[in-house]
Amino acid sequence: MTPPPPPPRPGRILRRSLSASLALALTALAAASSLVVAGAPPAAAAAVPAPSPLSVPGRGATVPFKEQEAEYAATNGTLIGPNRLYGSLPSEASGRQAVTLDAVGEYVEFTLTAPANAMTFRYSLPDNAAGTGRDASIDVRVNGAQLKSVPVTSKYGWYYGGYPFNNNPGDTNPHHFYDETRTMFGSTLAAGTKVRLQVSSTAQSPTFTIDLADFEQVAAPIGKPSGALDVVSDFGADPSGAADSTAKIQAAVDAGRSQGREVYIPQGTFKVQDHIIVDKVTLRGAGPWYSVLTGRHPTERHKAVGVYGKYASQGGSSNVTLKDFAIIGDIRERIDDDQVNAIGGSLSDSVVDNLWLQHTKCGAWLTGPMNNFTMKNTRILDQTADGVNFHYGVTNSTVTNTFVRNSGDDGLAMWAENIPNVNNKFTFNTVILPILANNIVTYGGKDITISDNVMADTITNGGGLHIANRYPGVNSGRGTAVSGTHTAARNTLIRTGNNDYNWKFGVGAVWFSGLNEPIQGATVNVTDTEILDSSYAAIHLIEGASNGLNFNRVKIDGAGTYALQIQSPGRASFTDVVATNIAQSNPIHNCVGAGFQITRGSGNSGWYADPPACTGVWPDPVWTNGGVPGGGGPTDPPGPTDPPGPTDPPEETGNLAQGRAVTASSHVDVYGAGNAVDGNPNTYWESRNNAFPQSLTVDLGSARAVKRVVLKLPPQAAWATRTQTLSVLGSTDNSTYNTLKAPAGYTFNPSSGNTATVTLSGTSARYLRLAFTGNTGWPAAQLSEVEAYTS
Repeated sequence: MTPPPPPPRPGRILRRSLSASLALALTALAAASSLVVAGAPPAAAAAVPAPSPLSVPGRGATVPFKEQEAEYAATNGTLIGPNRLYGSLPSEASGRQAVTLDAVGEYVEFTLTAPANAMTFRYSLPDNAAGTGRDASIDVRVNGAQLKSVPVTSKYGWYYGGYPFNNNPGDTNPHHFYDETRTMFGSTLAAGTKVRLQVSSTAQSPTFTIDLADFEQVAAPIGKPSGALDVVSDFGADPSGAADSTAKIQAAVDAGRSQGREVYIPQGTFKVQDHIIVDKVTLRGAGPWYSVLTGRHPTERHKAVGVYGKYASQGGSSNVTLKDFAIIGDIRERIDDDQVNAIGGSLSDSVVDNLWLQHTKCGAWLTGPMNNFTMKNTRILDQTADGVNFHYGVTNSTVTNTFVRNSGDDGLAMWAENIPNVNNKFTFNTVILPILANNIVTYGGKDITISDNVMADTITNGGGLHIANRYPGVNSGRGTAVSGTHTAARNTLIRTGNNDYNWKFGVGAVWFSGLNEPIQGATVNVTDTEILDSSYAAIHLIEGASNGLNFNRVKIDGAGTYALQIQSPGRASFTDVVATNIAQSNPIHNCVGAGFQITRGSGNSGWYADPPACTGVWPDPVWTNGGVPGGGGPTDPPGPTDPPGPTDPPEETGNLAQGRAVTASSHVDVYGAGNAVDGNPNTYWESRNNAFPQSLTVDLGSARAVKRVVLKLPPQAAWATRTQTLSVLGSTDNSTYNTLKAPAGYTFNPSSGNTATVTLSGTSARYLRLAFTGNTGWPAAQLSEVEAYTS
């Protein structure tokens, strides 16, 4: 939910111990790989072993399929990856590896480990020149014999440019490369059967990249419950999908409510071109492989298939059950105002159970106020935005045992905009490959639980687990900020966190933000958690203070940069936190010094250093790929025990303001004060409009003799030349301020970097305040960075 580097270096051999579940996952992969390759020489992929998010005992969703990765299968294609560089084809593949087929006769062949009568496979085709995608087909062969040809397409992938993205191949940042399709074999294939995906023609697509296949034994269709209304036999809906069935299914649902009877969707594909509105009714199908709702309005493209409760402003819906069917849409772009989600509206005291949600904007965007909603046993695939979002006053609600893959934004999210989200839970879910933002996140909220989940393969601009006071409407004034007790327990994160293409540095696997205001007065407990093979840092603080953090029994095994990346103040305790395989020799990057307070309990090792690193330069990550380093050369971590006690922090040089605590007299939208000290010239603080004077105050942590202040605006040419009138004040106690520089106009010109420098006499001050009284370019104070120097 939000607004190419050099190629990787060759991998190296495993040289350090792995966590128990990571080792177990790798052992399982090795066994599966040898099983697949045996009997199919000489074709075999030579992939780097990487842990699977489906091989973590007791955590994540219990899924009905057996997954096999293409890179461990028999193939005569070309292995791509491992690579996590945003915009590269393997970066969006599960495990960051896949196989490309680019000639007739090339294949990937899987050997079944259990009986199966159906397969879902994840793949990528190139876009076409118009950006509308291409259609092709690939053969499915069983034990060498042709079974069927399966249609594949790239019309649901390939987005470009900046948020919220477009379908123009001439723009920058291509991404969202992969899609999934499913097919049934027509009979049950025994364990040991070889199922091959093979190219029969390259006329429609020059390449076919195969990521993985999920094999399952789909049960027979579920019959109509006794006494249920049938949308076909009772109301005339068309199971062939030729005619529009929207009105007829709506009529069945309305009758079900008035008569107190369930509504049954029999086997078939039903064209639905607008929302089906549900309230006090059960709508169920023959199973998600058999009963499918699909469609989009041919001319009013903001209308599409979806099952919605009434909005809260209309009274909301309640006592709804949606069960045993699929919603497979036709959404090919991201338009945030369009209500083209699979599930939506307000659904109190309601249950979603065993649905298949694919090719819509969001799997479920629930808008409160609403209470006591449960989603369970559901698959959410290939969305253009979030998998699930609890938005605007959702309380006592749960997503559990749900599998999310290839969401276009946050996988599972809670966003307490203006009305508190309270006592919600995300438990036992598996969330893989969010193309943007985070696997699981709560923006604000009170008494939130995120437990027993598996998160894997974050792509960009986010981490695996995020707890934050971010996004509009999240603040303590409305009671929507992070508060109460947040419990993040027994989660496993694999290859999470990644580079933020706006910030130009990495986001941690578990990260915290106080952008709108500091996280304070809350208790955040991260316990019994594994953070494995993180792309950048394992734990990360940024954008304003985060306090009340407690890490207990946390294993960090593999981090591309640091164990801790501290870019904002805060307070945290660490007990039984063990880190190994940290790429940087100093495991902590901290330029806020004593602004981040650590309490160390017993049982810690591998993550603490005094002094920490504060280099001003972000190192290239070293990706361990399950213990086999690649993308750079790691150095040995510090010794297995912490130093006996802290010493005074080193004398800081360079920019004294970066990452420090900062406050402002006001801000608008997401342009908070933290943007002015985050080290990123492309983010900025902006005060309330037409309300001068305004001020920005930075706490340098201790009294410093500042002699130079550098002020910046974003360097893009779109920021026209402007002059801001301001003065500089200093204080040692944040109470009495003295003028360090009298009011004057400072010109910001894009042709010279949009930078202005204020020279000072070197009077000692801990608190540095910029007081603004005018701006010729916009009726507000604006800064992307304030930098303070002693020279």
